[in-house]
Amino acid sequence: MNNHNGNHNHHNHANHKINDCIHYAEDDKEPVGMLLRLRVPSLIIGLLLGLLLSFVVSMFEEVLSRDIRVAFFIPLIVYLAAAIGAQTQNIYVRDLKTGHANFKTYLFKESVLGILLGLICALLTTAVVIFWLDTPGLVLTVFLGVFGAILPAPIIALIITELLQLEREDPAVWAGPIATVFQDTVSVLIYGLIASAIIL
Repeated sequence: MNNHNGNHNHHNHANHKINDCIHYAEDDKEPVGMLLRLRVPSLIIGLLLGLLLSFVVSMFEEVLSRDIRVAFFIPLIVYLAAAIGAQTQNIYVRDLKTGHANFKTYLFKESVLGILLGLICALLTTAVVIFWLDTPGLVLTVFLGVFGAILPAPIIALIITELLQLEREDPAVWAGPIATVFQDTVSVLIYGLIASAIIL
Protein backbone atom coordinates (compact mmCIF):
# COMPACT_ATOMS: atom_id res chain seq x y z
CA MET A 1 0.00 0.00 0.00
CA ASN A 2 2.80 2.40 0.91
CA ASN A 3 4.61 1.53 -2.31
CA HIS A 4 1.44 2.29 -4.30
CA ASN A 5 1.07 5.65 -2.55
CA GLY A 6 4.71 6.39 -3.19
CA ASN A 7 4.35 5.68 -6.89
CA HIS A 8 1.19 7.80 -7.02
CA ASN A 9 2.92 10.72 -5.30
CA HIS A 10 5.92 10.38 -7.60
CA HIS A 11 3.61 10.48 -10.62
CA ASN A 12 1.83 13.57 -9.30
CA HIS A 13 5.19 15.26 -8.65
CA ALA A 14 6.27 14.51 -12.23
CA ASN A 15 3.02 15.97 -13.54
CA HIS A 16 3.56 19.14 -11.51
CA LYS A 17 7.09 19.51 -12.95
CA ILE A 18 5.78 19.16 -16.50
CA ASN A 19 2.95 21.61 -15.79
CA ASP A 20 5.51 24.20 -14.66
CA CYS A 21 7.10 24.05 -18.13
CA ILE A 22 3.89 24.40 -20.13
CA HIS A 23 2.67 27.80 -21.31
CA TYR A 24 -1.08 27.54 -20.82
CA ALA A 25 -3.41 29.69 -22.92
CA GLU A 26 -5.44 31.74 -20.45
CA ASP A 27 -7.82 34.27 -21.95
CA ASP A 28 -8.13 36.28 -18.76
CA LYS A 29 -4.37 36.86 -18.56
CA GLU A 30 -2.85 36.68 -22.06
CA PRO A 31 -3.08 39.38 -24.78
CA VAL A 32 -4.91 38.47 -28.00
CA GLY A 33 -1.66 38.28 -29.97
CA MET A 34 -0.22 35.64 -27.64
CA LEU A 35 -3.48 33.67 -27.64
CA LEU A 36 -3.40 33.71 -31.44
CA ARG A 37 0.19 32.41 -31.53
CA LEU A 38 -0.70 29.65 -29.08
CA ARG A 39 -3.82 28.52 -30.97
CA VAL A 40 -3.10 28.92 -34.69
CA PRO A 41 -0.47 26.12 -35.04
CA SER A 42 -2.80 23.42 -33.72
CA LEU A 43 -5.60 24.65 -35.99
CA ILE A 44 -3.34 24.53 -39.05
CA ILE A 45 -2.40 20.94 -38.24
CA GLY A 46 -6.09 20.21 -37.71
CA LEU A 47 -6.87 21.72 -41.11
CA LEU A 48 -4.34 19.45 -42.81
CA LEU A 49 -5.74 16.43 -41.00
CA GLY A 50 -9.22 17.56 -42.03
CA LEU A 51 -8.12 17.37 -45.68
CA LEU A 52 -6.98 13.83 -44.96
CA LEU A 53 -10.46 13.11 -43.60
CA SER A 54 -11.96 14.33 -46.89
CA PHE A 55 -9.70 11.91 -48.74
CA VAL A 56 -10.75 9.04 -46.47
CA VAL A 57 -14.43 9.77 -47.19
CA SER A 58 -13.73 9.73 -50.94
CA MET A 59 -12.29 6.21 -50.59
CA PHE A 60 -15.80 4.89 -49.94
CA GLU A 61 -17.50 6.40 -52.99
CA GLU A 62 -18.43 2.93 -54.29
CA VAL A 63 -20.30 1.82 -51.17
CA LEU A 64 -22.03 5.21 -50.92
CA SER A 65 -23.19 4.94 -54.54
CA ARG A 66 -24.47 1.41 -53.84
CA ASP A 67 -26.55 2.54 -50.87
CA ILE A 68 -26.69 6.28 -50.19
CA ARG A 69 -28.37 5.58 -46.86
CA VAL A 70 -24.93 4.65 -45.50
CA ALA A 71 -24.16 8.37 -45.58
CA PHE A 72 -27.13 9.17 -43.33
CA PHE A 73 -25.20 7.92 -40.31
CA ILE A 74 -21.75 9.41 -40.92
CA PRO A 75 -22.51 12.64 -38.96
CA LEU A 76 -23.99 10.63 -36.07
CA ILE A 77 -21.05 8.23 -35.84
CA VAL A 78 -18.49 11.02 -36.11
CA TYR A 79 -20.31 13.08 -33.49
CA LEU A 80 -20.67 10.26 -30.96
CA ALA A 81 -17.01 9.26 -31.15
CA ALA A 82 -15.83 12.89 -30.99
CA ALA A 83 -18.13 13.72 -28.07
CA ILE A 84 -16.99 10.73 -26.04
CA GLY A 85 -13.35 11.52 -26.83
CA ALA A 86 -13.91 15.15 -25.80
CA GLN A 87 -15.34 14.05 -22.46
CA THR A 88 -12.22 11.99 -21.77
CA GLN A 89 -9.95 14.78 -22.91
CA ASN A 90 -11.62 17.49 -20.80
CA ILE A 91 -11.60 15.39 -17.64
CA TYR A 92 -7.97 14.32 -18.13
CA VAL A 93 -6.77 17.85 -18.93
CA ARG A 94 -8.46 19.12 -15.76
CA ASP A 95 -6.69 16.47 -13.68
CA LEU A 96 -3.38 17.07 -15.46
CA LYS A 97 -3.44 20.73 -14.52
CA THR A 98 -4.03 19.89 -10.86
CA GLY A 99 -1.34 17.19 -10.99
CA HIS A 100 -3.72 14.40 -9.95
CA ALA A 101 -3.96 12.49 -13.24
CA ASN A 102 -2.70 8.91 -13.33
CA PHE A 103 -2.32 7.79 -16.94
CA LYS A 104 -2.44 4.04 -16.26
CA THR A 105 -5.62 4.34 -14.20
CA TYR A 106 -7.23 6.46 -16.92
CA LEU A 107 -6.10 4.04 -19.61
CA PHE A 108 -7.79 1.07 -17.94
CA LYS A 109 -11.02 2.84 -17.02
CA GLU A 110 -11.39 4.62 -20.36
CA SER A 111 -10.87 1.30 -22.18
CA VAL A 112 -13.76 -0.19 -20.22
CA LEU A 113 -15.86 2.91 -20.81
CA GLY A 114 -15.17 2.71 -24.54
CA ILE A 115 -16.63 -0.81 -24.63
CA LEU A 116 -19.67 0.01 -22.49
CA LEU A 117 -20.49 3.33 -24.15
CA GLY A 118 -19.98 1.75 -27.56
CA LEU A 119 -22.49 -1.00 -26.78
CA ILE A 120 -25.05 1.39 -25.28
CA CYS A 121 -24.91 3.84 -28.20
CA ALA A 122 -24.84 1.04 -30.81
CA LEU A 123 -27.90 -0.66 -29.33
CA LEU A 124 -29.88 2.58 -29.08
CA THR A 125 -28.97 3.59 -32.63
CA THR A 126 -29.75 0.14 -33.98
CA ALA A 127 -33.24 0.22 -32.45
CA VAL A 128 -33.97 3.43 -34.34
CA VAL A 129 -32.51 2.10 -37.61
CA ILE A 130 -34.60 -1.07 -37.40
CA PHE A 131 -37.75 0.99 -36.93
CA TRP A 132 -36.78 3.55 -39.58
CA LEU A 133 -35.17 1.61 -42.43
CA ASP A 134 -35.51 -2.09 -41.53
CA THR A 135 -32.74 -3.29 -43.85
CA PRO A 136 -30.69 -6.10 -42.22
CA GLY A 137 -27.40 -5.24 -43.94
CA LEU A 138 -27.67 -1.56 -43.08
CA VAL A 139 -28.75 -2.31 -39.51
CA LEU A 140 -25.68 -4.49 -38.97
CA THR A 141 -23.45 -1.89 -40.63
CA VAL A 142 -24.67 0.88 -38.35
CA PHE A 143 -24.45 -1.26 -35.20
CA LEU A 144 -20.86 -2.30 -35.90
CA GLY A 145 -19.96 1.16 -37.18
CA VAL A 146 -21.17 2.93 -34.04
CA PHE A 147 -19.55 0.39 -31.73
CA GLY A 148 -16.31 0.30 -33.73
CA ALA A 149 -15.97 4.08 -33.83
CA ILE A 150 -16.72 4.65 -30.14
CA LEU A 151 -14.58 1.78 -28.84
CA PRO A 152 -11.19 3.50 -29.42
CA ALA A 153 -12.44 7.08 -28.96
CA PRO A 154 -11.56 7.56 -25.27
CA ILE A 155 -8.15 5.94 -25.73
CA ILE A 156 -7.29 8.08 -28.76
CA ALA A 157 -8.20 11.26 -26.86
CA LEU A 158 -6.30 10.11 -23.77
CA ILE A 159 -3.10 9.13 -25.59
CA ILE A 160 -2.98 12.30 -27.72
CA THR A 161 -3.54 14.47 -24.64
CA GLU A 162 -0.82 12.65 -22.69
CA LEU A 163 1.67 12.91 -25.57
CA LEU A 164 1.04 16.64 -25.93
CA GLN A 165 1.57 17.15 -22.22
CA LEU A 166 4.83 15.22 -22.37
CA GLU A 167 5.91 17.47 -25.27
CA ARG A 168 5.25 20.49 -23.03
CA GLU A 169 2.33 21.70 -25.16
CA ASP A 170 -0.91 22.99 -23.64
CA PRO A 171 -3.27 19.99 -24.00
CA ALA A 172 -6.34 22.23 -23.79
CA VAL A 173 -5.22 24.07 -26.94
CA TRP A 174 -3.67 21.26 -28.96
CA ALA A 175 -5.68 18.17 -28.04
CA GLY A 176 -9.04 19.55 -29.18
CA PRO A 177 -8.25 20.26 -32.85
CA ILE A 178 -5.88 17.34 -33.31
CA ALA A 179 -7.68 14.64 -31.32
CA THR A 180 -11.06 15.60 -32.81
CA VAL A 181 -10.05 15.41 -36.47
CA PHE A 182 -7.91 12.32 -35.86
CA GLN A 183 -10.86 10.64 -34.16
CA ASP A 184 -13.18 11.74 -36.99
CA THR A 185 -10.83 10.15 -39.53
CA VAL A 186 -10.62 6.90 -37.58
CA SER A 187 -14.41 6.81 -37.18
CA VAL A 188 -15.08 7.32 -40.90
CA LEU A 189 -12.42 4.78 -41.82
CA ILE A 190 -13.89 2.14 -39.49
CA TYR A 191 -17.46 2.80 -40.62
CA GLY A 192 -16.47 2.83 -44.28
CA LEU A 193 -14.57 -0.44 -44.05
CA ILE A 194 -17.46 -2.11 -42.23
CA ALA A 195 -19.98 -0.79 -44.76
CA SER A 196 -17.83 -1.95 -47.66
CA ALA A 197 -17.44 -5.44 -46.19
CA ILE A 198 -21.18 -5.86 -45.59
CA ILE A 199 -22.85 -4.00 -48.45
CA LEU A 200 -20.49 -4.47 -51.41
